[in-house]
Amino acid sequence: MSEKLITASVLAFERKLDPSDAVFYAGRWDERDDASAWSPIDIREKSVRGTISNRLKANKQDPAKLDAAIENANLQTVDVAALPADADTLRVQFTLRVLAGAGTPSACNNARYRARLQSVVDDYVARHGFVELGKRYASNLANGRFLWRNRIGAETVLVKVARQQNGEATWSRTFDALSLNLRSIDESAPDVAELGGLIADGLAGRAYVLLHVTAYVRLGLGQEVFPSQELILDKDKSRKSKTLYQVKDVAAIHSQKIGNALRTIDTWYEEAKKLGPIAVEPYGSVTTQGTAYRPPKQQDFYTLLDDWMLRDKTPSEEQQHFVMAVLIRGGVFGDAS
Repeated sequence: MSEKLITASVLAFERKLDPSDAVFYAGRWDERDDASAWSPIDIREKSVRGTISNRLKANKQDPAKLDAAIENANLQTVDVAALPADADTLRVQFTLRVLAGAGTPSACNNARYRARLQSVVDDYVARHGFVELGKRYASNLANGRFLWRNRIGAETVLVKVARQQNGEATWSRTFDALSLNLRSIDESAPDVAELGGLIADGLAGRAYVLLHVTAYVRLGLGQEVFPSQELILDKDKSRKSKTLYQVKDVAAIHSQKIGNALRTIDTWYEEAKKLGPIAVEPYGSVTTQGTAYRPPKQQDFYTLLDDWMLRDKTPSEEQQHFVMAVLIRGGVFGDAS
């Protein structure tokens, strides 16, 4: 009698969509094709005299002291980034490597489990390939989701995606980002489908895929732009209430935030029709909403994976896509118990 298959205690996967940081430049809309016309956007400090507007615990304070507190100014120093007064357009640039080996663990200490996993992944690839996932990742490049707040209120957004080989562009397309619906990532125009095919080829190992992504966002002269905000753990040592991210004195968005935007393709959870796509996470966690849309034992990644691997319960096609997307995301998924 064969020994019962159990989940490996050491099980890790490397991410297969590997974006760089996205750096910010300023220029004019009518000079988009002139590379020399664009200057880096720096981050500067601003000291402001604000007001007390947060909710206070009135029942725990003396009313007289409370009145005095809210009458005082709220003095703070913050980082800001903005276009110069003579520039109306933000240019955001990053690169994206698409790596092969999706579903193959970088570490697994159980040979039987590894063999079973490889069999499951091979069957998925034979049935579905990476066409559906590639199309969804491509949609989030084309629609400019990676711009986050910089996309909101823009007059025009163009996203140029070029495939680079030996230092030269061998494929290039430009997308009108605002014409693409952020909620309809499962529907794609021919150019988006073509880009999705490139990403699918990279994930399947059929081609080397390195994409150069450039977005032009027409905001208006001197308008504020929004790099990533740094998480300052030791706030006692920070004199600023907001610190923005920069790369060699150039405003930028974290690569992790770019990756989160690209993997916002999960429309397979229960409330997707109402809420739209969320980022692929094992428990469907959306921290800005304080909600996990795939709670434990309810179509979360671990339940689906264990059913598929250990109990021969093949998930639905949609949930198979979700499981593979989590493996492409990468992470440590071993069973510590």
